[in-house]
Order: sequence, then structure tokens, then C-alpha cells
Amino acid sequence: MPKKLVIICLVNFLIAALMGLALRFSFIESIGINYRFLTHAHSHVAMLGWGYLMIFALFVHYFVPNEPKIFNRLFWLTEFAVIGMMLSFPFQGYAAISISFSTLHIFCSYYFVYLIWKHHKTNSTVSQKLVKTSLIFMVISTIGVWCLGPAVVTLGQTSAFYQIAIQFFLHFQFNGWFLIAVLAVFFHLLKIENPKEFKQFFWLLILSTLLTLALPIQWFAPHKSLLWINGLGVILQIIALVNFFQLIKPNLKSMLNYKNKVVFYMYSFALLCFILKVAFQSLSILPEFSQVVYNHRNFVIGFIHLLMLGVITGFLFAFILKSDLVRFSKPLYFGIYSFLLGFVLTELLLLIQGTMFYFGSGMLRHYYLLLFLFSILLPLGISFLLINIIKLYTYAAKTSKTS
Repeated sequence: MPKKLVIICLVNFLIAALMGLALRFSFIESIGINYRFLTHAHSHVAMLGWGYLMIFALFVHYFVPNEPKIFNRLFWLTEFAVIGMMLSFPFQGYAAISISFSTLHIFCSYYFVYLIWKHHKTNSTVSQKLVKTSLIFMVISTIGVWCLGPAVVTLGQTSAFYQIAIQFFLHFQFNGWFLIAVLAVFFHLLKIENPKEFKQFFWLLILSTLLTLALPIQWFAPHKSLLWINGLGVILQIIALVNFFQLIKPNLKSMLNYKNKVVFYMYSFALLCFILKVAFQSLSILPEFSQVVYNHRNFVIGFIHLLMLGVITGFLFAFILKSDLVRFSKPLYFGIYSFLLGFVLTELLLLIQGTMFYFGSGMLRHYYLLLFLFSILLPLGISFLLINIIKLYTYAAKTSKTS
């Protein structure tokens, strides 16, 4: 796995985490930056600078044997778009400059899809189907972005059309592109080869992803049929989860044989978050609960972080730890456990406060201060992982020059 590219991805992630920390500090003291603008910057850098670019590097590393130079150039052009969004969103939100860089990123992603489709080579039909499906969902998700302009012009930013377009993009980015992409790499590393059992899991995964879009649509365009569609999607998703564990069960022993147990713990963490993601989504079958989630922002943020930091980042960290990019040491362990502890504590706080809001119990004492303090553990953990990789990269560069 290319160390330089992974370092860039982790730097993006660290900046996104620091932006998130600033957002949480803004509830304690004024930071002099528009909260909404900084939120846009935080989410775009986290999704497109960390999640997207890490999957970019992993797909090229594992599924493109010859690695044509065009991929390296495309990576840096995409990073240029991320930096543009990083610098423009905090100061202007959605405006000419930030939209231009966002559009550049979309066109880069389309070209990436074309290149992977053209150059990918794998003997595994399982990995091939998952890679292609994740890319298709990524392209589909961008339909939501292209609808934002017409939505603003015709009905405005407060319209159901505008809100549904955003939810369309987010749903297929997280549940389609990101999730299926990390599963493609996971199945590849575990050498999952069971076409018959995989076929059922594969179609259940796709159908459940499509049908569960009904829930966010229901929030802005309520209709009873959407609740039934989401309910069917949730049931299919539960069956898909059962099939998933049946598929990987014979190969789980290989996870136990890793030289360092922290890799196994990281995979276990990602899988546990995957189960929790399905479990919480299953509760949306209850109409009352789905409405509670929509009305209480804590639950929405908690679920997004569960998916992005728990499932997606959990797998991405496991892939990094399994590679030759890190040197296992006490500072590395401190960084990983710091990140995990920060994630668990902040998720618990969001859940507790959301529940208190629902029951009308008011605010948890020192809630915003605690949320900020626990959130410090996230960029701290990323920093220790990043420093570990940079040190090993620098050491390798020095020894290669002297040898």
C-alpha cells in the first residue's frame, strides 16, 4: 500500500477531526467562524478527503496490478479538489469557489470509475462484483448533488425536493459506495470465495440499500407506503447481515492468526459497529422511532458517526494496521485505543442526551464541555497513527539512501 498516499489521507482525516473539535468547542466559546460553513467543510473533508481517497488508494493497490501512472496523477488532482473545499467552505459555505472544487471532485470520481472499470483485474468474482457495485452506487449518489441546483432555483433550500436530494446523496454514499467498497477489500483480504452463498447476500445487500432510502424520503414527504418500503428494506438488511457472517465465518480464523492482536481487535470493532448500524436502522420500522430520530439531531449525528467512524473508519484502520505501513509500539496502541475510546464516549454522550431530550429531561450537566473533552481523543488518536507511519516512512527512506 502506498505510504505517501495513506499519509495524505490521514492528514485530511486529522484536519476533518480538528474541524469537528472546533465545532464542538463553538458551543462553549465563540470561534469566530460560521458554524454551518465549518460543518460543510468538516463533512466534505471527512467523506471525500479521508473515506473516498483511502478507498481510492486501496482499490488501486489491491485490484489494479500494474498501477498506471494516471492513477497517481488523478489522486493528486482529487486531493487538490479536497484542499480547495477545505479552504473555501469554512469562509463561504456553498458558493462559487467551493462548488467549483466540489464539481471538480465529482468529475475526478467519474474518471476514477472509468479507470478502475478498465484496469481492474481480480480472479475473485466476489470481489469484482462488490467493487463494481460500490462504484455504481457512488455514481448514482451524485444524482442527488446535481439535483441541488434545480431544487434551489425552483423551490428553495427549505423545500422537500432540496432536502431529499441531500439525503439521496448521503444515503448512497454511506450505505452504497463506502460500505460496499470496504466490504470488497475485506472479502478480498479474507479470500472469500463462495459464489452460491454470496449471490444471496449480494442481492439482499443491494435491495436493502435501495429500499431503505424510503426512510429519509419519509421525513420530508410523509406517506404510509414509504414506511412499509423501509420496513421491507430493513428486514432484507437483517437477513443480509446473517448471510454476511455465514460467509465470513469459515475465514475468521485467519483474523485470529495475525501477528498482532490489535488488528483483530480493530476488525472486531468494525464488525460490531456494523451490527449496531443494522440494529439501530432496524428500529426505524417503528414509525414513532423514525420520527424521534428525525426530530432529535443527536441521534442523526450519532448514527452518521457510527457509520463513518465506526464501520468505515474501523475497516480502513484495520486495513492500515494489517499492512506494512506501521510499526507496532506503545505509542501506536495509545493512538488506536485513544481513537476508539473517544468514539465510544462521544457516541454514548450523544445517545444519552438524545434520550433525555426525548423524555423532556433537559440537558445533561456539562454536556457540551464533556463532548468537547471526549472529542479531543479522536484527533489525538489519528495523530499517533499518522506519526507512526511518517516515522517508519522516513526511516525507510533514510536506510534506502545509505544502503
